[in-house]
Amino acid sequence: MKVTEHLEKGAGKTLFSFEIIPPKKGHHIKDLYENIAPLMEFNPPFIDVTTSREEHVYLEKDGLLDRRITRMRPGTVGICAAIKHKFDVDTVPHVLCGGFTKEETEYLLVDCHYLGIDNVMALRGDAMSHQKYFEPTVGGHQYATQLVDQIKNLSKGTYLHNVVETDYKPNFCIGVAGYPEKHLEAPSLQSDLKRLKEKVAAGADYVVTQMFFDNQKYFDFVAAARAIGITVPIIPGLKPMAINRHLQLLPQVFKIDLPEPLIKDVEACKSNADVRAVGVDWCIQQSKELLAAGVPLIHYYSMGKSDNIRAIATEVF
Repeated sequence: MKVTEHLEKGAGKTLFSFEIIPPKKGHHIKDLYENIAPLMEFNPPFIDVTTSREEHVYLEKDGLLDRRITRMRPGTVGICAAIKHKFDVDTVPHVLCGGFTKEETEYLLVDCHYLGIDNVMALRGDAMSHQKYFEPTVGGHQYATQLVDQIKNLSKGTYLHNVVETDYKPNFCIGVAGYPEKHLEAPSLQSDLKRLKEKVAAGADYVVTQMFFDNQKYFDFVAAARAIGITVPIIPGLKPMAINRHLQLLPQVFKIDLPEPLIKDVEACKSNADVRAVGVDWCIQQSKELLAAGVPLIHYYSMGKSDNIRAIATEVF
């Protein structure tokens, strides 16, 4: 079932979903299952699975370092199929511009369709660690809008390099990212909203926001998006703070602001266990306010362990 269909079916009730990352190469999928299982009691209509782009590793060879490109967390589509089979829940693989050619993207989408996966999250992706700015893969897309356009073309039966018309038309529900505090590369929030509107015009069906810690930023973002004609569902994305280092790491990586009361509470913590408790409590309060505002769904970035997400969901759903 499509994400938008889940939202329509659950109209009047705020739903719960979460996001996971594939295990690193050499790790078993059972560890992933053990983190997912405790969250299934909250009836998530779908689970997002991230995709990692390629990265450089250095291998010793004849006393020298040989630079190779690899993917440390492969298997997104396979994991989506496995979770769908094991837990009987819809899954949403992330599809990236970075690290993939248009042909590779098409192959991935065809695989998703064969597996009965109805939803994809279309993202540009980040720059590689050695790049100052994002650089598109040779033969790939530079912008998420172009990726959305390719995915949408499949629903019209338009494949790359087609020589004949086809009635084989996968029809994906497409999610895209929104940034309540603007994308780190955008010159202004207004220009970033224009880019979001372009993604929706290209065929995006819903938006999931980047994490935020001040709900007013989300409410203002939604109001601004509606004011320029974006009408698709805008789902808030939350991440509970878990370690003291998040005070520096999250603003640095995601270019977001942290509320002063949260900073003060975290700085008073004597251990990461204390920080985790503060993060859970803050996220519970955020969630309850969003629930009272009638948001269609709250999406949690669980990423690793799920115990803090479960503690939040127990208090909220």
